[in-house]
Amino acid sequence: MFGRREPRPAQQAPGEALRLENVRRVYGAEGNQVVALDGVSLSLPVGSFTAVMGPSGSGKSTLLQCAAGLDRPSGGRVFVDGAELTGDGEAALTRFRRQRIGFVFQQFNLLPTLNVMQNVVLPLKLAGRRVDKARARAVLERVGLGARLGHLPSELSGGQQQRVAIARALVTEPRVLFADEPTGALDTRSARDVLGLLQESVRMFGQTVVMVTHDPVAAAHANAVLYLADGRIVGHQTAPTAEAVAERMTHLADEVERQRTMAGA
Repeated sequence: MFGRREPRPAQQAPGEALRLENVRRVYGAEGNQVVALDGVSLSLPVGSFTAVMGPSGSGKSTLLQCAAGLDRPSGGRVFVDGAELTGDGEAALTRFRRQRIGFVFQQFNLLPTLNVMQNVVLPLKLAGRRVDKARARAVLERVGLGARLGHLPSELSGGQQQRVAIARALVTEPRVLFADEPTGALDTRSARDVLGLLQESVRMFGQTVVMVTHDPVAAAHANAVLYLADGRIVGHQTAPTAEAVAERMTHLADEVERQRTMAGA
């Protein structure tokens, strides 16, 4: 359904979709700096579904934005599908994102004056790529919206709008699909449908998904969970369950609070 991918570059480590090497992100001027990411290194395999969790202010969204090329690291290196994301100007970053990355936001970010089909094929048009409407239609049918191609976003439920956003991200055949709280604005049933769709894209079509979430139930749909605290990776969990994730988050939040209290004493 998602089409045949192009050959992967020779410099890529076998089976590696995303790699971060000692990535730092610092905000603010000297003397008033905030370290959002503090030397994060990770490697995620092709066809994996990874949830990123941590207390508020732990650096989750910053990690996602730096990995996806939406924000520039202050230091370190990011590789997507073996190609380095470099700082050669905004135009180069935009091309990189359009060629290799898909992104799903919490608030859908659909254009209200475009119908479902037009929203989905927009990234292809912006990238100057051939618009294959038959393939776009197939993707929309797979996400359950084959009968809604001509509808405007305002005529869809929140869950349907998020499925349009996922179809829009998948139609470009991204090497990595990043999702920032993709179920945060949805009801329980719609959230379950969206998470099932992400799981299916991984299981059946080899898509690589990295999802930031605060919800242990959402994280339990992933193959693994990375835990962040104060801009550093502090834990990793495979085959997560909602109960195990919730327990880990409770202990993590307590430990972070103790450390911050001691540091301020």
